[in-house]
Amino acid sequence: MSLRLRRAKREEAPALVKLIVALAEFEKLAPPDAGARKRLMKDGFGAQPKFEPWLAFWDREKEPIGYMILVKLYSSFEARPTLYLEDLFVLPEYRGRGIGKAMMRRCIEFAWKRGCGRMEWTCLDWNVKAQKFYDKLGARKLKEWYLYRLNRDRMKYD
Repeated sequence: MSLRLRRAKREEAPALVKLIVALAEFEKLAPPDAGARKRLMKDGFGAQPKFEPWLAFWDREKEPIGYMILVKLYSSFEARPTLYLEDLFVLPEYRGRGIGKAMMRRCIEFAWKRGCGRMEWTCLDWNVKAQKFYDKLGARKLKEWYLYRLNRDRMKYD
C-alpha cells in the first residue's frame, strides 16, 4: 500500500470540491455554495493561484481520498515566509493508515525547503484526536494568541 500526494490539476477541481464538502460535513459546517465553488476553481487553478491544492491518492485508487490546501503568508518578525495549512483532510474510511501523518510530514518538508520560518494551522477545540496528533509532532498549542475571525457578512467599510 502506498500514498501518492501531488498538486491538484484543474480537471480534478470537482474531486477537490467533493472532499471539501466531506470536510464540511465532518466539521458540521455548511459546504461551499455554488458561488464559492466557482471562486475555488478560479482561485486554485487560475493564472495567479491564491492557494495550492494538493490531492492524496491511496494505493491504486483513481479518486483522491484526501486533500490539503496550502497558503503562503509572511512573518515580519521572522522576515521569512510562513506556510499556512488551511485544510488537511482524509476520508474517514482511510484513516488510521498513516496517511494524515505522511501528508503533514510533506507539509513540514515543503515549509523547510521553501525557507519558511513557520508553519501554522488551526484545529477545532473539540477535535481532541487531531490535537494529540499535533502534540506528537512537536507542535505547540499557542495559549497566548487567540484566533479571531471577521466574516465578510460582518465587515463594515466606510
